[in-house]
Amino acid sequence: MSTQPITASGLARSLHAALAPTTLEVLDESAAHAGHAGANATGAGSHFRIRIASPLFTNLPRVRQHRLVYDALQEWIDRGVHAIAIDIL
Repeated sequence: MSTQPITASGLARSLHAALAPTTLEVLDESAAHAGHAGANATGAGSHFRIRIASPLFTNLPRVRQHRLVYDALQEWIDRGVHAIAIDIL
């Protein structure tokens, strides 16, 4: 398992590698969740918003599109990402 910090750019690299997105925005919204379940003391690296478009999503139901995103980010989830909000574009 990597010791790389959990960052928006790290998640973006994983999503680019797995899904070849045509549009991608990864926002770390952790600071807005301070004190909530799953938040950590740093205010970063626990809650993210993903806005993504990929040709791999074509003709897939929304649940399957989201599953592809979660699968691409599984390493990060295993390392402590608590929440991912996904906006399929």
